[in-house]
Amino acid sequence: MNDQELAACIEGLLFALGKPMSRSELLKILQVEEDSLSRALSLLTNSEGRGVVLVDDGYMLELRVASAVSDLIERVRREENSRDLGRAGLEVLAAILYRGPLSRAEVDFIRGVNSSQTIRTLTTRGLVRKVQNPKDERSFLYEATTELLSQMGTTHPRDLPDFDAVRSKLSQLEASYRNTQTSNEAHES
Repeated sequence: MNDQELAACIEGLLFALGKPMSRSELLKILQVEEDSLSRALSLLTNSEGRGVVLVDDGYMLELRVASAVSDLIERVRREENSRDLGRAGLEVLAAILYRGPLSRAEVDFIRGVNSSQTIRTLTTRGLVRKVQNPKDERSFLYEATTELLSQMGTTHPRDLPDFDAVRSKLSQLEASYRNTQTSNEAHES
């Protein structure tokens, strides 16, 4: 793999994972020598006129928005954050507050529709955050942030109105649906 191809792989990894990575992680994943990694990183660091830049603190590497486009990004974020959450946003927040932390699939199950875009918007606004799923390291859960709780005037989801009753009802509905699905699958077999 030449330096340009390696640089593209590094950029793709950092972009797709959306988190900082150490040099040692990159060396292990890419299975290259330190000098090859350094040359490829140099190519990424010296790339002018791009929308993203490689930030390298000597240990961790991360893709960030280039300063040349940061004003544009900030304006778009402000516009997005000023819009009303809408019904979809409120439904996702309610599911996460009363039943969370939840995976995206669980939110989709509760709402009955794909919630990817809504979750992304709520994450961008700082109302929900992605956390590692303790039961499955390959997936994430979404939970309420302290910012959301603060905006709601509470310190913990259990302090929300009718928390126990709503949580119990959601659990009953999910169990009932799963039982119906299991029964239908048994009849189809």
